[in-house]
Amino acid sequence: MLWTAFIMGLFGSLHCVGMCGPIALALPVQSQSRINMVSKLLLYNFGRTFTYVFLGILVGILGEGVFLAGMQKWLSIGLGIFLLLIALFSINIESRLLNAPIIGKIFFLVKLKLGKLLKNNSIPALFRTGIVNGFLPCGLVYMAIVGAVSMGSITGSALYMLLFGLGTIPLMLAVATAGQFASLKWRNKLKKLFPIFVASLAILLIFRGLQFNLPEGFSFWEAMQNIPMCH
Repeated sequence: MLWTAFIMGLFGSLHCVGMCGPIALALPVQSQSRINMVSKLLLYNFGRTFTYVFLGILVGILGEGVFLAGMQKWLSIGLGIFLLLIALFSINIESRLLNAPIIGKIFFLVKLKLGKLLKNNSIPALFRTGIVNGFLPCGLVYMAIVGAVSMGSITGSALYMLLFGLGTIPLMLAVATAGQFASLKWRNKLKKLFPIFVASLAILLIFRGLQFNLPEGFSFWEAMQNIPMCH
């Protein structure tokens, strides 16, 4: 299940090009040498990943509680059905959340903070820019959080979000270093593939929930051979 996090970040970052690409291009690093620019861009992306890991820890607490309550199977199935509905009906979660008064105010405050940080090209400011950027409403991040919750532990959820964040870095780094290498028309076509990723994760979660009671390793079967029998 963990491998899906990196794959989701890698291919799903096509969605990030339209959302976070402008922020990456606005970072005050373009006039520096290539080595310094790449180093600072990596720092910014590590800041985003730091936020994702933090969110993974938070949802991991929830997932661990659900796991201990014996409801992880139904959580996985329920989340899978929820994501499948989003994919089938092309529901834009980001716009729905932004219409909510509380989320809208938070988004406004995040944008103000980003505006101030983008004027500073210091190393701490670049890292903080990534941290703040990670809190922007993003359907891809929400999808990753769903996968993280289903891991059922704090460590698993944090690792899931870490791999997801690392998966988003290659394309985001390419956008910031090479500029708008893709036309708007091309990027819009790629964004249409996003529902496919959502549907794929939904099916994976549903299947995982249905198969949750099956042991994944061989230790269970080895233990079964050594059960004392009474005659």
